[in-house]
Amino acid sequence: MNASASPPPAGQAPPRLQLSGITKRYPAVVANSGVSLTVQPGEIHAVLGENGAGKSTLMKIIYGAVRPDEGSVQFDGRAVQVRNPQEARHLGIAMVFQHFSLFDTLTVAENVWLGLDKSLTLAEVARRITAKAADYGLDIDPERPVHTLSVGEMQRVEIIRALLTEPRLLILDEPTSVLTPQAVERLFVVLRKLAHEGCSILYISHKLHEIRSLCTACTVMRGGKVTGVCDPREESNASLSRLMIGAEPPALEHRAAQRGAVVLRVDHLSLVRTDPFGVDLIDLQLQVQAGEVVGIAGVSGNGQKELLYALSGEDPRAAPAMVQVAGQDAGHLGPRQRRALGLHFVPEERLGRGAVPSIGLAHNLLLTRSDAVRSLGWIDVGALRAQAQQIIARFGVKAGGPDALAQSLSGGNLQKFIVGREISAGPSLLIVSQPTWGVDVGAAQQIRGEILALRDAGCAVLVLSEELDELFDLCDRLYVMAKGRLSPSVDRADATAPRIGEWMSGLWHADVQQHLAQTAEAGHAEA
Repeated sequence: MNASASPPPAGQAPPRLQLSGITKRYPAVVANSGVSLTVQPGEIHAVLGENGAGKSTLMKIIYGAVRPDEGSVQFDGRAVQVRNPQEARHLGIAMVFQHFSLFDTLTVAENVWLGLDKSLTLAEVARRITAKAADYGLDIDPERPVHTLSVGEMQRVEIIRALLTEPRLLILDEPTSVLTPQAVERLFVVLRKLAHEGCSILYISHKLHEIRSLCTACTVMRGGKVTGVCDPREESNASLSRLMIGAEPPALEHRAAQRGAVVLRVDHLSLVRTDPFGVDLIDLQLQVQAGEVVGIAGVSGNGQKELLYALSGEDPRAAPAMVQVAGQDAGHLGPRQRRALGLHFVPEERLGRGAVPSIGLAHNLLLTRSDAVRSLGWIDVGALRAQAQQIIARFGVKAGGPDALAQSLSGGNLQKFIVGREISAGPSLLIVSQPTWGVDVGAAQQIRGEILALRDAGCAVLVLSEELDELFDLCDRLYVMAKGRLSPSVDRADATAPRIGEWMSGLWHADVQQHLAQTAEAGHAEA
């Protein structure tokens, strides 16, 4: 790490971070082109742009995970070359990545320990994790193996690990994508406190209302270049959308559901957890009809992962009749057999479950599609590439073509491709977890529109999401999951954010009884 002093003007603190002319080229794309960015001490600075705009590459350059081809970096008034994340951490830069950098086979404490001062014992690190988690409302058990955590819980680990380094600059890449509204508010309290204490924060998010609420400055990027700087507190969601994508996203058309036959029925599903840190599923009952979107809300780690495994066929331990697809007992069937019944599935983990990182997009279609497989198992590669290209075009995926490796795409673009792969298969039942995680506002609206179009065409859709706004936009009915149990369903018209927030704590029983009593009283009054 090379550094040379350049004193600030007398009486004025230098910028915490100053980038000048940052350029990064890859064979298929220029990710950053002459980017300049200034972040002041104690400032919460948003970086806004659509998927593939170059935001994540720029953050990785600041953190030392990627080397720029051109440009300069100054930190606290000194010119620096950050060659790796270790040097970044030494300067006081911490980053929470959108795609988590955790070792599945290690515990939470062991993962955090890897990035901290080795003079600390593992037991001391575990104590610090517990204390920091309690302070910030991000509770996590330091002894749990990472492979037992849900995506939301992994997010908590990454945030806690960053906070334990006492950073001077904290970079957050989509930090609230899998957090509940209550958890987001707690996180914002933490971030405002950090900023008040002098920590600068670079905040990447596609949630425009969050940026307007939290951030005091915003740099907008498009196509790898900076296209504007603004104070988001003086902007509206519509004006920020125009700055980011050049237009406002189209409004969703959510017509009344035209319900048909029951396509998915879960009948008294109970499963004992398969690992000591999992969640038991307890007497779950739900149904999804053709022509409707049903949502499941809940705080991450309350049994959603176990339920998804049981529905997708990855966990076939259920009694056959506990899960019925298209009228057929399916609790004992595997994923391929359930796909033959019309069930397609989008998991919450993009890389590893949704796509194989090291193979191209076209061949990733073979994970769930067999359209291009001919007799005797021969693969029609031309047909496969054509299908991939159609998905890329239809869903606006920014990629270097159908042979681009899955791992080369930004998180939002990979999400668009995976969702497009399953939607374009023409399912009769689509189960999707976190459909717009890490996706920009325009693409999120497109994905939601495609889901509603699928519903209007007669598909049954089940959506699991931790974004209440998304569930309210998409769903005709809602369930809430808490501690391995499901609430009764509630029509979207009767669902409010406070009510669903209370149910996320498992407090639906008294609410349901009160609602039944009020309904009965109204009936008596009419009589």
